[in-house]
Amino acid sequence: MRSIPSNFEVVAPSSLASALEVMARSPGEWTPLAGGTELMVQYGAGRLAAHRFVNIWGFPELREIRQYGAELHVGAGCTYTDLRRNPTVLSEFPLLSTAASWTGSIANQNRGTLGGNIVNASPAADSLPALLVYEAELVLISAVGERRIPYTDFHIGYKQTRLRPDELIRAIVLPRCYSDYMSRTQKVGPRNAQAISKLCMAALAKIKEDRVEDIRIAMGSMAPIPLRLRKTEAVLMNNRWSLQTFRAARLALESEVSPIDDIRSTRTYRIAVAGNLLEEFLLHLFSQFPVPSSRNFVLERWNSLPFEAAVADLLSCCGSRAWAEQVVSLRPYATSEDLSGAAKTVWQNLDPEHWMEAFQSHPRIGERHAERPTTDVSAAWSATEQRAVQQADVEIKHAIAEGNRRYETRFGRIFIICAGEKTPSKILSELERRMTNDDETEMKESAAQQEQILELRLKRWLSFQEGA
Repeated sequence: MRSIPSNFEVVAPSSLASALEVMARSPGEWTPLAGGTELMVQYGAGRLAAHRFVNIWGFPELREIRQYGAELHVGAGCTYTDLRRNPTVLSEFPLLSTAASWTGSIANQNRGTLGGNIVNASPAADSLPALLVYEAELVLISAVGERRIPYTDFHIGYKQTRLRPDELIRAIVLPRCYSDYMSRTQKVGPRNAQAISKLCMAALAKIKEDRVEDIRIAMGSMAPIPLRLRKTEAVLMNNRWSLQTFRAARLALESEVSPIDDIRSTRTYRIAVAGNLLEEFLLHLFSQFPVPSSRNFVLERWNSLPFEAAVADLLSCCGSRAWAEQVVSLRPYATSEDLSGAAKTVWQNLDPEHWMEAFQSHPRIGERHAERPTTDVSAAWSATEQRAVQQADVEIKHAIAEGNRRYETRFGRIFIICAGEKTPSKILSELERRMTNDDETEMKESAAQQEQILELRLKRWLSFQEGA
């Protein structure tokens, strides 16, 4: 049911001070209206609970972006377009400008405001993790004065904040102290734009003498409020990169997030992909510090594991147990290259039935769950490898799904392709091309694709340097 315009009242004061007076006279009765990108959606759907609005769009003091010494003050009425175009935001706060570019359409970016995004308090909002890691503060204003609070204290529950009924956010304050930090932000959604996040991450870190001197990590869609990952940060602080530290950080992340199953995703998927995003940030962070030794500590540890434990480790790289057992039986390996060479040789000499076992450990392209049980690490890696397909347009997703169905009817197994560096269009093109293969040629081509996946995953696994 659509809303009836006559049921609503809108006033348009001539100044910010006048707007605050309106709100002060009847606290809680008047809802501020700026860009309206959220309120108008509710209005159009007939779900808008508020009925009295005070227009604050266009007040110049809410649209300023100004430098005050070691701080940048961003007016709460600044739009996403303002954030994308401001040179100081672009150069000093790239996590925020990138998040602004993800938010809605160009029309939405021209109207939607940073203050509105904060007050709307959606845990899926793209800009809020960036504000958490930048340790922003909020300037709250009412007719009786101003107060300033840390943004980390603003959200107190799902869609609940510390904003009083007579207050507005006047400005967001960002400390200008991140020039020597490395940063990374990522959004996971059904497509790259005009989509609500399945989850999003913003992270900052500073390395000193190959140790983590400071680190901040925040995520959206992983809890009832935008979440700063304090436990995960504590695990990483003052540590060098090691496999043990990585595992402890991933476990800490899993312990402090609380995502849900909803229309956009599942709890299991969100936790797995959140771990992948953390892993990718850490690899990015430590990539500038090569291991000061030719030794590979992952390989040394694995060489000494009991047989079954060593097999279990390898099954994340390739789901064929026969392959894993043969590779383990050839231990010890002196170098990573020795292991990689043996892994490829064993794979190439397996019978097709063991190739099939590996194929079945992968989800279909565009899906999340494999035909047979697999390791948590393998499932998480599959989600990362297929991220581009998950974010593709609906038409390509449907075409791939239909191609999968026709392929399985034709060959009796799922379509295998090394998807990591391929676009969804390229994957679809390869699927169509391989439908013309005969059975023997296609089995060999599938095995060759699995070999590429195996090789990439082995490199990934061996890169987690234990003790480095």
